[in-house]
Amino acid sequence: MECVVQGIIETQHVEALEILLQGICGVPRERLRLHEICLKSGPNLGAVASEVRIMCDLEQTEPSWTMVESKVSKNVLRLFYALGYKLDHELLRVGFSFRFHRGTHITVTVSSVNKMLKLHSTDEAVPVTPGIQLVEVTAPATSENYSEVAGAVSTFCEYLAPLLHLSKPGISTGVVPTAAAAAASLLSDGAGTTM
Repeated sequence: MECVVQGIIETQHVEALEILLQGICGVPRERLRLHEICLKSGPNLGAVASEVRIMCDLEQTEPSWTMVESKVSKNVLRLFYALGYKLDHELLRVGFSFRFHRGTHITVTVSSVNKMLKLHSTDEAVPVTPGIQLVEVTAPATSENYSEVAGAVSTFCEYLAPLLHLSKPGISTGVVPTAAAAAASLLSDGAGTTM
Protein backbone atom coordinates (compact mmCIF):
# COMPACT_ATOMS: atom_id res chain seq x y z
CA MET A 1 0.00 0.00 0.00
CA GLU A 2 1.18 3.50 -0.80
CA CYS A 3 0.08 7.00 0.11
CA VAL A 4 0.08 8.95 -3.16
CA VAL A 5 -0.37 12.66 -3.87
CA GLN A 6 -0.34 13.82 -7.50
CA GLY A 7 -0.29 17.09 -9.39
CA ILE A 8 1.08 18.92 -12.40
CA ILE A 9 3.55 21.74 -12.90
CA GLU A 10 4.40 23.88 -15.89
CA THR A 11 7.82 23.06 -17.30
CA GLN A 12 8.95 26.66 -16.75
CA HIS A 13 8.59 26.15 -12.96
CA VAL A 14 10.38 22.77 -12.76
CA GLU A 15 13.82 24.29 -12.10
CA ALA A 16 12.42 26.32 -9.18
CA LEU A 17 10.75 23.17 -7.81
CA GLU A 18 14.01 21.25 -8.10
CA ILE A 19 15.89 23.97 -6.17
CA LEU A 20 13.15 24.00 -3.51
CA LEU A 21 13.25 20.21 -3.17
CA GLN A 22 17.05 20.21 -2.97
CA GLY A 23 16.87 22.74 -0.14
CA ILE A 24 14.09 20.95 1.76
CA CYS A 25 15.36 17.39 1.31
CA GLY A 26 19.12 17.93 1.49
CA VAL A 27 19.77 14.93 -0.76
CA PRO A 28 20.92 14.83 -4.40
CA ARG A 29 18.35 14.23 -7.11
CA GLU A 30 18.24 10.94 -8.99
CA ARG A 31 17.76 10.89 -12.75
CA LEU A 32 14.60 9.16 -13.93
CA ARG A 33 14.26 7.40 -17.31
CA LEU A 34 11.60 4.66 -17.32
CA HIS A 35 10.53 2.79 -20.44
CA GLU A 36 7.00 1.42 -19.99
CA ILE A 37 5.13 -0.96 -22.27
CA CYS A 38 1.44 -1.69 -21.83
CA LEU A 39 0.09 -4.90 -23.38
CA LYS A 40 -3.63 -5.65 -23.61
CA SER A 41 -5.17 -9.09 -23.90
CA GLY A 42 -6.52 -10.28 -27.22
CA PRO A 43 -9.89 -11.99 -27.79
CA ASN A 44 -8.40 -15.49 -27.40
CA LEU A 45 -7.62 -14.83 -23.70
CA GLY A 46 -11.24 -14.71 -22.55
CA ALA A 47 -14.10 -12.26 -22.32
CA VAL A 48 -12.57 -10.20 -19.49
CA ALA A 49 -10.01 -7.69 -20.77
CA SER A 50 -6.68 -7.53 -19.01
CA GLU A 51 -3.46 -5.63 -19.42
CA VAL A 52 0.15 -6.13 -18.45
CA ARG A 53 2.52 -3.26 -17.73
CA ILE A 54 6.22 -3.88 -17.82
CA MET A 55 8.84 -1.26 -17.03
CA CYS A 56 12.56 -0.88 -17.58
CA ASP A 57 14.66 1.66 -15.66
CA LEU A 58 17.08 2.85 -18.34
CA GLU A 59 19.25 4.61 -15.71
CA GLN A 60 20.38 1.29 -14.20
CA THR A 61 23.79 -0.10 -15.20
CA GLU A 62 22.07 -3.34 -16.28
CA PRO A 63 18.49 -2.40 -17.23
CA SER A 64 15.96 -5.20 -16.89
CA TRP A 65 12.20 -5.34 -17.43
CA THR A 66 10.11 -5.47 -14.27
CA MET A 67 6.50 -6.59 -13.90
CA VAL A 68 4.79 -6.56 -10.51
CA GLU A 69 8.12 -6.89 -8.72
CA SER A 70 9.11 -9.90 -10.86
CA LYS A 71 12.11 -9.56 -13.12
CA VAL A 72 11.84 -10.96 -16.60
CA SER A 73 14.26 -11.25 -19.49
CA LYS A 74 14.30 -9.04 -22.56
CA ASN A 75 12.50 -11.82 -24.45
CA VAL A 76 9.34 -11.38 -22.37
CA LEU A 77 7.52 -9.57 -25.19
CA ARG A 78 7.61 -12.70 -27.35
CA LEU A 79 6.00 -14.66 -24.50
CA PHE A 80 3.15 -12.17 -24.07
CA TYR A 81 2.61 -11.91 -27.84
CA ALA A 82 2.42 -15.73 -28.00
CA LEU A 83 -0.18 -15.68 -25.21
CA GLY A 84 -2.35 -13.31 -27.23
CA TYR A 85 -1.41 -9.92 -25.79
CA LYS A 86 -1.06 -6.99 -28.20
CA LEU A 87 0.93 -3.80 -27.72
CA ASP A 88 -1.45 -1.05 -26.53
CA HIS A 89 1.01 1.77 -25.95
CA GLU A 90 4.62 2.47 -25.14
CA LEU A 91 5.76 5.38 -22.95
CA LEU A 92 9.00 6.90 -21.71
CA ARG A 93 8.98 8.83 -18.41
CA VAL A 94 11.90 11.24 -18.09
CA GLY A 95 12.68 13.46 -15.12
CA PHE A 96 14.12 13.25 -11.63
CA SER A 97 13.24 12.11 -8.13
CA PHE A 98 14.24 12.83 -4.55
CA ARG A 99 14.15 10.13 -1.85
CA PHE A 100 14.39 11.22 1.78
CA HIS A 101 13.00 10.72 5.28
CA ARG A 102 10.69 13.31 6.83
CA GLY A 103 8.41 11.61 9.33
CA THR A 104 8.28 8.73 6.84
CA HIS A 105 10.19 7.66 3.71
CA ILE A 106 9.00 10.01 0.96
CA THR A 107 9.75 9.99 -2.76
CA VAL A 108 9.02 13.02 -4.94
CA THR A 109 9.06 12.32 -8.68
CA VAL A 110 8.86 15.02 -11.37
CA SER A 111 8.58 13.67 -14.90
CA SER A 112 7.32 14.25 -18.38
CA VAL A 113 5.48 11.45 -20.16
CA ASN A 114 6.59 10.82 -23.72
CA LYS A 115 5.16 8.57 -26.41
CA MET A 116 7.21 6.71 -28.97
CA LEU A 117 6.39 7.25 -32.61
CA LYS A 118 8.14 4.00 -33.56
CA LEU A 119 8.35 0.79 -31.55
CA HIS A 120 11.10 0.96 -28.88
CA SER A 121 12.46 4.28 -30.26
CA THR A 122 13.21 5.90 -26.88
CA ASP A 123 15.53 8.47 -28.48
CA GLU A 124 12.68 9.78 -30.65
CA ALA A 125 10.04 10.02 -27.91
CA VAL A 126 7.86 13.16 -27.95
CA PRO A 127 6.01 14.70 -24.97
CA VAL A 128 2.37 13.72 -24.49
CA THR A 129 1.65 17.00 -22.68
CA PRO A 130 4.20 19.60 -23.88
CA GLY A 131 4.91 22.26 -21.29
CA ILE A 132 3.50 20.27 -18.37
CA GLN A 133 5.19 17.76 -16.09
CA LEU A 134 3.70 15.33 -13.60
CA VAL A 135 4.56 15.47 -9.90
CA GLU A 136 4.04 12.50 -7.57
CA VAL A 137 4.71 12.39 -3.84
CA THR A 138 4.61 8.80 -2.56
CA ALA A 139 5.30 7.07 0.73
CA PRO A 140 4.93 3.41 1.71
CA ALA A 141 2.13 2.77 4.18
CA THR A 142 0.16 -0.01 5.83
CA SER A 143 -3.46 -0.02 6.96
CA GLU A 144 -2.22 0.48 10.52
CA ASN A 145 -0.08 3.57 9.86
CA TYR A 146 -1.82 5.12 6.81
CA SER A 147 -3.17 8.12 8.76
CA GLU A 148 0.28 8.97 10.15
CA VAL A 149 1.92 8.59 6.73
CA ALA A 150 -0.81 10.67 5.04
CA GLY A 151 -0.29 13.38 7.68
CA ALA A 152 3.48 13.43 7.07
CA VAL A 153 2.98 13.57 3.28
CA SER A 154 0.35 16.34 3.56
CA THR A 155 2.60 18.39 5.83
CA PHE A 156 5.49 18.05 3.40
CA CYS A 157 3.29 18.99 0.43
CA GLU A 158 2.46 22.35 2.06
CA TYR A 159 6.02 23.47 1.16
CA LEU A 160 5.28 22.82 -2.51
CA ALA A 161 1.98 24.74 -2.60
CA PRO A 162 3.41 27.98 -4.08
CA LEU A 163 4.59 26.14 -7.20
CA LEU A 164 1.96 23.51 -7.92
CA HIS A 165 -1.46 22.18 -7.07
CA LEU A 166 -1.47 18.72 -5.48
CA SER A 167 -4.31 16.40 -4.61
CA LYS A 168 -4.98 15.30 -1.05
CA PRO A 169 -3.86 11.73 -0.24
CA GLY A 170 -6.35 9.38 -1.87
CA ILE A 171 -8.51 12.22 -3.28
CA SER A 172 -8.22 13.64 -6.79
CA THR A 173 -8.86 17.40 -6.86
CA GLY A 174 -8.56 17.98 -10.56
CA VAL A 175 -6.01 19.93 -12.54
CA VAL A 176 -5.00 23.56 -12.13
CA PRO A 177 -3.15 24.62 -15.30
CA THR A 178 -0.65 27.14 -13.93
CA ALA A 179 1.38 27.74 -10.81
CA ALA A 180 -0.28 31.15 -10.38
CA ALA A 181 -3.74 29.62 -10.63
CA ALA A 182 -2.69 26.84 -8.24
CA ALA A 183 -1.47 29.34 -5.65
CA ALA A 184 -4.65 31.42 -6.05
CA SER A 185 -6.80 28.30 -5.74
CA LEU A 186 -5.00 27.17 -2.60
CA LEU A 187 -5.24 30.63 -1.04
CA SER A 188 -8.95 30.95 -1.88
CA ASP A 189 -9.55 27.57 -0.23
CA GLY A 190 -7.79 28.78 2.91
CA ALA A 191 -5.12 26.13 2.45
CA GLY A 192 -2.28 28.53 1.63
CA THR A 193 0.76 28.55 3.89
CA THR A 194 3.46 31.15 4.33
CA MET A 195 6.98 29.92 3.86
